[in-house]
Amino acid sequence: MGGKGLEEKGWRRGLLVAVLLGLPAVAVAAPEPDEDAVTDGADQPLQVSGDDDAKPLDGAVAQAMPAGAQGPVVGTADAVTEPGAPVPDAAVPGKKKKKKTAGPEDTLGEAPAEADKVDDQGAPRQRIRVFGRVFARAAADERQKYERDLGIASARVGVAASLSNLDAEVSADLASKTILKDAFVRLSDDDKRLRLYAGRFKSPFLQRSQESAWQLPLQARGLVEDYLTSTNDLGGRRLGVMGEMRLKQAWGLKLSAGLFQGGEDAMGKRLSEDGSARLSIRPFKFLTLGTSTYLTQVLDGTKQYATAADAEVTLWGLSVVGEAAAGRLALGPFRSQSVLAYWTVPVGRRGWAVQPVVGAEALQLQGGIQAQGHSMTGGFNVLLADSFKAQVQAERALRPGDVAPALELSVQLATRFR
Repeated sequence: MGGKGLEEKGWRRGLLVAVLLGLPAVAVAAPEPDEDAVTDGADQPLQVSGDDDAKPLDGAVAQAMPAGAQGPVVGTADAVTEPGAPVPDAAVPGKKKKKKTAGPEDTLGEAPAEADKVDDQGAPRQRIRVFGRVFARAAADERQKYERDLGIASARVGVAASLSNLDAEVSADLASKTILKDAFVRLSDDDKRLRLYAGRFKSPFLQRSQESAWQLPLQARGLVEDYLTSTNDLGGRRLGVMGEMRLKQAWGLKLSAGLFQGGEDAMGKRLSEDGSARLSIRPFKFLTLGTSTYLTQVLDGTKQYATAADAEVTLWGLSVVGEAAAGRLALGPFRSQSVLAYWTVPVGRRGWAVQPVVGAEALQLQGGIQAQGHSMTGGFNVLLADSFKAQVQAERALRPGDVAPALELSVQLATRFR
């Protein structure tokens, strides 16, 4: 009798082990639960998907544990042993939130707009970024009897640092006569609604001037921007201080205003500070409206000034931007108009896209000296994943000082790292 009882107990024990070892296979064969279904955690055990290297005994042990005594599951909050360790995404109920990324308008410099990125816990990332870009251009201009001009149009390199409430950027262009381009610090509140800039950066004047050279579909900023900024010192990069306010709930309102270092007179004497401001709103996702102004020598009485209004419409990859400006220059009153349209069409699934571009500009000088300028531009761009682009462009323009309109053909290759 005793031997028979021992034999029966051994048989039962072997059967129990066989059942336990067979449970993992049953668990794998069972259909996966519906993630959207509402379940009671006390009735159903937690499961971990995607762990192909788990030991077979782990599933059996989990099933054999009594209800309410299940151990921690990888990817849940219970698996975090260190007090300061971040909670894994799997432990947070609901859909995962996308990381907040700054838009292209979030930086006045040339660094990729990543200063406002946050980590999984909502805290701004603390990081240092090295970035750079190179533009290589070949041009043939009718004004120079189509002599070929080969060179590096821009070779920008810089460093940007991002802390919780403080950002800084320094960049230089090795292909420019003015090597230093941007050198500023930016102080902001926790919600990024209020910002204070100090250093050298772009003044908030003209919509096309605010565009990064990388994002601009043209090889240059055009006749109007060249004449107002480069020739008459209205806007551009300057030393100064600027305050900025952003209200996303109020149609994405953005207001920027600041004081900047003034220009120089004919004798090379530094003039008093200039003032500049820009206001933009986005009443719809596809529409952005803006206005900007620039005033010279605001502390000694404004001598020259300009005011501009702009609008941008973007639908289905097609963008149309129009801007008009008016004011007074050293030669007298002026008016300008510009329009630019480009269509970004993805090609394949590897980040390639093509981008046809067409634009027109006009400039009228009035008063004592009357003159006109105009330009027509057409081009075709090939883009790759925001890291490479090839641009072919033709421009026929009558620029200030030209006797007759002239044609310029150019090809540009550009790449960048960040």
